[in-house]
Amino acid sequence: MTAVEDLASRCPVPVVVHSTYDRRISSAVESNAYFIVAEAVTNAVKHAEASRIDIYLDLTEVLRIRVVDDGIGGVDTATPGSGLTGLTDRVAAFDGKLSIESPPGAGTAVLVQIPMGD
Repeated sequence: MTAVEDLASRCPVPVVVHSTYDRRISSAVESNAYFIVAEAVTNAVKHAEASRIDIYLDLTEVLRIRVVDDGIGGVDTATPGSGLTGLTDRVAAFDGKLSIESPPGAGTAVLVQIPMGD
């Protein structure tokens, strides 16, 4: 996904993209996936005090997106802000799953799984 690599190159925090994303998918899913990554990276830059962000893209029968930062963690998913609400809405639009792991002091991992229809 060239757009994600471009996003990574413009980020003020060092970002590494790891991808097994080797085929085209529908433009609607691809566009949505880009905005999911962009929102997760934006949240890490704005709130996490991260010094590194890793983006993992894996495409099989499910598109897996994982954005991991080494920041301060402690994301409050009980009272999400607009960024997390936006992520939730985008993932739900494609019958996907969203999970966030963010122990205080140990960074944040956002995992999204979007099923690829036949």
